[in-house]
Amino acid sequence: MKRLFLTACLLCWSAIAQAYDHSTWDALLQRHVQAIRAGVATEVDYAGMARERAALKGYLDGLATVRQDDFNRWSKPERLAFLINAYNAWTVELILTAWPDIKSIKELGTLLRSPWKKEFIPLLGATRSLDGIEHGMIRAKGVYDEPRIHFAVNCASIGCPALRPEAYTAARLDAQLADATRLFMSDRSRNRLERGELKVSSIFKWYGADFDRVGGLNAFLVAQGEALGLSETQRQSLRDKRMKIGFLDYDWSLNRVR
Repeated sequence: MKRLFLTACLLCWSAIAQAYDHSTWDALLQRHVQAIRAGVATEVDYAGMARERAALKGYLDGLATVRQDDFNRWSKPERLAFLINAYNAWTVELILTAWPDIKSIKELGTLLRSPWKKEFIPLLGATRSLDGIEHGMIRAKGVYDEPRIHFAVNCASIGCPALRPEAYTAARLDAQLADATRLFMSDRSRNRLERGELKVSSIFKWYGADFDRVGGLNAFLVAQGEALGLSETQRQSLRDKRMKIGFLDYDWSLNRVR
């Protein structure tokens, strides 16, 4: 009897350790997200996503079945991967509610409420907004403290970091975040040196405080010096805070296949 109990417990904990299966979302991304400009950006085939909307909705329905208690038992990487995937998948679904007559996600908001504040997402026992997932859960102080999420969550816009053509997973999360960061920093439409001034994405203006967790924005940009194409002299200037940092305008146009 004791042996049966122990076996049942092991099976239970094994199921918890495996956590959530994101293979449906992964397959949709692989089929309908196309890398462009040597992989530093992507475009989304929303028409293709629309044709497979039933599969997307099935995935989203599955996310909604996860209970908070079970979520809390997962490892930190598993929880974070789950939330990033949920944010990105629900963003695609939001776009599909107006497809094909949409040119920017901002069209889905109103004068009084942005599309990111709409509460329409059933997740972990509550109805949430995209902002609720990103700012209330992913960016919650002391929970993940991971500034690289800014290169993983996707707001369906050209100015955003690329929607990765695969799902995030606990086993590969650190490598995926590192790669997403490198690709974004390598994109000269979003981050570039102009006449001695480092022009970077407005993401760094809006969420600069998040990078204090890794030594501050200057330290982060120095660490990304290779991806930014900076010489050692330029990195030292940035390290010493002698290099001016400016912020580029954000392109809110839909990140659709052109």
